[in-house]
Amino acid sequence: MSRIGRKPVSVPANVKVALADSTIHVEGPKGKLSFQYRPEMTVRYDETARQIRVERPDDERLNRALHGLTRSLIANMVQGVTEGYTRKLEVVGVGYQAQLKGAGKLALQVGYSNQVVLEAPEGVTVTVPDPTHITVSGPDKQKVGQFAALIRKVRPPEPYKGKGIRYEGEAVRRKAGKAFGAK
Repeated sequence: MSRIGRKPVSVPANVKVALADSTIHVEGPKGKLSFQYRPEMTVRYDETARQIRVERPDDERLNRALHGLTRSLIANMVQGVTEGYTRKLEVVGVGYQAQLKGAGKLALQVGYSNQVVLEAPEGVTVTVPDPTHITVSGPDKQKVGQFAALIRKVRPPEPYKGKGIRYEGEAVRRKAGKAFGAK
């Protein structure tokens, strides 16, 4: 049996859970999330124990895979509406900078002739504490990670000088440049 799938998801006191058809709705202090799980899975919410359990019908390969996945996605939703998720990025390079243009619009000056303007998806908050750091946060783990990846993709770090946008703490493998005078 799936080690992850059989673990119950504990629900904090300030989180509301509602099950309807094959959809679970989770609401907490950071926001509301809903997820439509596969009909093969059975999701039960025990209000007295404040736990969500995910069960599978049999040991078929697909059901085994969906068991742990469904439980992980529900656990991520519960954590997202209570604590939220955050990804931090840093902009490295001379003249490279980020700034906010209005609500949810991020303008990046990263070596192109024009600024690159990205609009944050609904439910994702972008802050720029200083021109070389970007913080992406929100309750939905997938949206936060996807938008952070989209920002990084504008100018990924290059291996010679290390210029570009990288995740905070990301190690960039550096290459040696051309060697002069060696024959």
